[in-house]
Amino acid sequence: MKLEGRIAGPWVSEVSQAWHSLAPSLGVRKLSLDLSGVTYVNADGMQLLREIHEKTDAEFLADSPLTKYFAQEAMQVPCKAGQKGD
Repeated sequence: MKLEGRIAGPWVSEVSQAWHSLAPSLGVRKLSLDLSGVTYVNADGMQLLREIHEKTDAEFLADSPLTKYFAQEAMQVPCKAGQKGD
């Protein structure tokens, strides 16, 4: 799945809708998310990328420091309130 531009505002729901329509057809295949054209991800967009990664163990394709940052953030499990980091 190739993503481009901003993952923010109404585009978060567009990505969510696209992912949910694609997910049933994946079967045993692994989902790849190409972030190379992404320029911005807001908090809701990052939450969606995390959810997709958690549910599918999706692979992120990133080619710049910015898109690599987005991928790394999406693969991290956010700390729950009240938990202390090690």
